[in-house]
Amino acid sequence: MKNITLAFDVYGTLIDTNGVVDLLEIFIGDKAKAFSATWRDKQLEYSFRRGHMQNYVSFAVCTSQALDYTCLFYKLELSSEQKNELMNIYAVLPAFTDVKEALTKLKEKGFRLFAFSNGKKEAVEKLLIHAGVRELFLGVVSVDDIKTFKPSPGAYAHFLRTAEVNGGEAWLISSNSFDVTGSISAGMKSAWIQRSSEAIFDPWEIEPTIRVNSLLELCEKLN
Repeated sequence: MKNITLAFDVYGTLIDTNGVVDLLEIFIGDKAKAFSATWRDKQLEYSFRRGHMQNYVSFAVCTSQALDYTCLFYKLELSSEQKNELMNIYAVLPAFTDVKEALTKLKEKGFRLFAFSNGKKEAVEKLLIHAGVRELFLGVVSVDDIKTFKPSPGAYAHFLRTAEVNGGEAWLISSNSFDVTGSISAGMKSAWIQRSSEAIFDPWEIEPTIRVNSLLELCEKLN
């Protein structure tokens, strides 16, 4: 497997974006989980729209503007200090519990591991260092280098160029179905991590190469 490269999506796949819920519960109480889900959905929507419009801003700006939208949607007034606290939490979100063990096993099997994200490289580096897994990756590839977002075909082409690998030797690992369909459309293989039993894969003509419920199950499938 030394020639097989695994590109891991970060937000939602390695890093739990619901890590903001505890702080949100302090600020807004029982609306916290719904608020977190809306914030995440709008964050992704804004990145998609920016990509289509070719009006690029960083993923952090999309996240901040999505936070403002979510406050308006739920008719909640958060102070600038509270919003800054929430944005700061995004910089140190926790990893899912299976991440370190699974990445270690995959590296030991000889896979080439990369982190591949819509986030800026320095933000992703900080998250991976905080999670204690940065040393397991050969590198971090960010779409910020080309000023667009996944699932643009250019994003996956950028990854393949940077990792010096062709599509037939590269897998995209993601819990986001848009990322899976985008990578397969760009000529890669892809594994969908169904992090929640409520998660639904988009019912398109494009299917993931494999489906698993965790990164540890992925280790068993890739051998």
